[in-house]
Amino acid sequence: MPSSSRKPVIIGAGVAVAALLLGLASYTATRPDDPAAPGTSGPVADVSAAPGADTVPGLEEYARRDAKDPLAVGRADAPVVMIEYADFQCGFCGKFARDTEPALIRKYVDQGVLRIEWRNFPIFGEPSENAARAAWAAGQQGRFWQFHEAAFAEGAKEKGFSRDRLKTLARQAGVPDLDRFARDLDSEAAKASVAKDQAEAYGLGAASTPSFLINGRPLAGAQPLAEFTQAIEAAYKAAK
Repeated sequence: MPSSSRKPVIIGAGVAVAALLLGLASYTATRPDDPAAPGTSGPVADVSAAPGADTVPGLEEYARRDAKDPLAVGRADAPVVMIEYADFQCGFCGKFARDTEPALIRKYVDQGVLRIEWRNFPIFGEPSENAARAAWAAGQQGRFWQFHEAAFAEGAKEKGFSRDRLKTLARQAGVPDLDRFARDLDSEAAKASVAKDQAEAYGLGAASTPSFLINGRPLAGAQPLAEFTQAIEAAYKAAK
């Protein structure tokens, strides 16, 4: 993995267990085969059986449950919240977005059981930072999830995230005011939002993408649908 994708942090005692799990398991689960090629395919670790994979006390509090959050989908009071820390240049994040997330939305979000909260976690340099701020900017006009779909479409990341490309993705996402989108993209508010999400992920010990918290249970990597289903069902049962 490129050295720029890892950042040393000071971790409080309350999240030390999660830091160990996410810091080790997420690296194994999402490490690119070729360190020079972010987001390429690699082995996926079975973290469901890893020690410490259960709910970690205190981590449920990372769910913001803001009903006005444009980077979230599902009821603010849903019994289960899944927080996703992801990068638009990450191939595994794209795989999850295309192959797994839609099924989770149909089965759990639409039924009021699950809420998904996105956190921008750009770890692959400036293009990732640009895409993260663009996604936030699209969200300011209620089109985050449409931008998310366009940016994670098959072959999209290979086209890069230049300024012109981000504007094209915004247009595909149906962002109504592209001039405002451009202003929001460069705003201090966008930079602050991305930095906040990024610091949160690093503080939890996440070393790679995607990393998840499901009602406080850490889960790392683009796991099979069955792993997410098992974790969500268990969280729902515990919440009831």
